[in-house]
Amino acid sequence: MNMESIQAIKQRFGIIGNAPSLNRAIEKAIQVAPTDISVLVTGESGVGKESIPKIIHQLSHRKHNKYIAVNCGAIPEGTIDSELFGHEKGAFTGATQTRQGYFEVADGGTIFLDEVGELPLTTQVRLLRILENGEFLKVGSSKVQKTNVRIVAATNVNIFEAIDKEKFREDLYYRLSTVDIHIPPLRERQEDIHLLFRKFASDFALKYKMPTVKLTDNAVQALTKHRWSGNIRQLRNIAEQLSVLEQNRTITADTLSSYLPKSGTNLPAVIKTSKSESDFSSEREILYKVLFDMKADLNDLKKLTMELMKNGDTKDVEKDNKTLIQKIYGKNKEEETIYETPQESEVLSIAEHAVDQDEIIDVQDKYHFAEDIEEEETLSLHDKELELIKKSLERHNGKRKLAAAELGISERTLYRKIKQYDL
Repeated sequence: MNMESIQAIKQRFGIIGNAPSLNRAIEKAIQVAPTDISVLVTGESGVGKESIPKIIHQLSHRKHNKYIAVNCGAIPEGTIDSELFGHEKGAFTGATQTRQGYFEVADGGTIFLDEVGELPLTTQVRLLRILENGEFLKVGSSKVQKTNVRIVAATNVNIFEAIDKEKFREDLYYRLSTVDIHIPPLRERQEDIHLLFRKFASDFALKYKMPTVKLTDNAVQALTKHRWSGNIRQLRNIAEQLSVLEQNRTITADTLSSYLPKSGTNLPAVIKTSKSESDFSSEREILYKVLFDMKADLNDLKKLTMELMKNGDTKDVEKDNKTLIQKIYGKNKEEETIYETPQESEVLSIAEHAVDQDEIIDVQDKYHFAEDIEEEETLSLHDKELELIKKSLERHNGKRKLAAAELGISERTLYRKIKQYDL
């Protein structure tokens, strides 16, 4: 590939720069364009990755067919399958008519999937199927459809980290990256920074009908030494600000520095944070485990309560469920005495507060004997509950926290009961 053809491509697609790494990326795009090989374009945000798929499409045999660019990170997860693959009428709420997806519309052409690393795992499975055999299903349909689409994808995330965190399928990565084209960040193209600035300054001078801003030698040095975390996008914004805001058309280093981020700050970019997403994932898993354990304890407590209500004999039940009783109500002897009385009404009352809810356990659907509980027993339930609360408060000299711990209920629930019974 000679330099003349690369320069011609740059002029055609408005690419500025002569860095060897940039030229190599363009050269690879030119070489791969006539084939149908899948291409993955990598690089930081703002480096201009969107130029590569345009080059590939325009130099391919598909250039007269559709070219569709899709920002995968901008489409909500709930609708991205419909956007990419289409949906049938009635497939979901709001699907009032059948819709063609991008892969159906672009049949015979090229699809550019920008920010492909943001795709949900379920969508990645569908995309993998298209890459393997060109088949896809519309949302809500069981009819397999075929499409002949060239896929060029781009990402600014570290794919290998995403694979390690199980957020990106490894097999999809190898399907997409048959050829990997890397666009270097602006800080690795220092010889191109001033060229790009001059191009942007000239464009904005025409746009706003004013003289072009120019940099002093010191300003050029400051420009090229800056890190440019936002890459070309950030450089373009700085050039536009200088063009619009500065009365003096000659920009000094001091003037330029006032527009650049101060030391220790960066424009939005892909960075590593001190707390990784996997840490949050671990915390969620721990929380889910605690909730599931609580649910299991509650179910066991319901069963225990029903056995006491049906049998009326607590000795065997207490012996068989000693571990559960201690886990729910604690190991203190005074706490255990609460459950020595065999009245089913007392057990049901304490079970109500042990789960710290405002509703009594509903057993009517599971145990068909709730209608047999007579009104006197229901009244006895409140009497026993009132008696237990009074005794516990007296024993602890009115200290609600200790009384609540003894009764096996929360302090908030005890406070509510005190107000309810006007104690």
